[in-house]
Amino acid sequence: MNTQSNRRGFDQHVFESRHLRLNDLREEARDLRNIYLPNDFDNACPRPEFHVTHLKHDTDRDGLCGIWRDNGFKNPHGGSLVWWSLAVKPDDITSAERRLLETTYPDRTQEQVQMQQSFLEKFATSPAFSERSRLGSYRFTFPLEEVLEAYSQQFCSGAQPVMRVFKTILYKKKVMYVVLVHSPVSNELLSDRPLLTDDPNSVCSYRDGCFIWRPESMCGTHKYRLVRRPGAAWTVEEVAPRLRFCVWDQVAVALHVDRQVLNFDSYRLRQNLKYCERAERLIVAHNQIDEYPHAEQIVQILWPNYPSPLERAEEPGGTQHNDSFMEH
Repeated sequence: MNTQSNRRGFDQHVFESRHLRLNDLREEARDLRNIYLPNDFDNACPRPEFHVTHLKHDTDRDGLCGIWRDNGFKNPHGGSLVWWSLAVKPDDITSAERRLLETTYPDRTQEQVQMQQSFLEKFATSPAFSERSRLGSYRFTFPLEEVLEAYSQQFCSGAQPVMRVFKTILYKKKVMYVVLVHSPVSNELLSDRPLLTDDPNSVCSYRDGCFIWRPESMCGTHKYRLVRRPGAAWTVEEVAPRLRFCVWDQVAVALHVDRQVLNFDSYRLRQNLKYCERAERLIVAHNQIDEYPHAEQIVQILWPNYPSPLERAEEPGGTQHNDSFMEH
């Protein structure tokens, strides 16, 4: 583990070439005395498996203008990586819940299936699932396969990109697992990083055009617990009124572009752009956050011939995200 400050001034503890599950992370980081790395919630929270087919890239006004100018994505600070994160959609949550129930109760009757109430959405409340943004008012969401195909053609001469376990980064209240995507040309340079394999016990893997994410801390605030009832059913109970905070986890995908631009058609960029409401706690300057009318004007100036107004990213119905724990 090495400790450093990132570009925005947040302390981060980095574990290179590993994706550490929470139990291992607690052991490795025990000297940090991080009070948000508890172990008393583990058995009360679901352990789903999300099959994620989309990536998102959040940015502020300056970033938006740069992406429009370049017709694509590059590191705006001269680095070699372009950062994305997994975009978990409501259908992904529904599918993950179904898989979890089928795995846990493979012999359920049809009546038991119908009686089971939905529960996973109550736990999917961390910023990893939120439609609000901490990084700016603009979100580009692309199908994962489209991003990988563009990367393959532009950086790999049509070959398959290579995926590796890059690092685990522990912040005060967040654990970020980073997957590195690079060209086969860089294999020798990056061979010290393990390949991302389809390991069912890993935090993240890749299979059949989607990332498989197995989060261990979906909430960040421990408000509910999952209770197994007789008759092959799960119910959700509220815990004590006092909220308990813990780390939340997410998966980031770093594309190695070597200070070049990952290009997309200008119309396609606009097609995949939405406006995000601001999160309560930001990690960008407040003057880079735009209210919707201003954002719509900016986007209209940049893409004057696009036929539709700027769409808003909406929270799924009934889902509430607590922004108060969202600093790193």
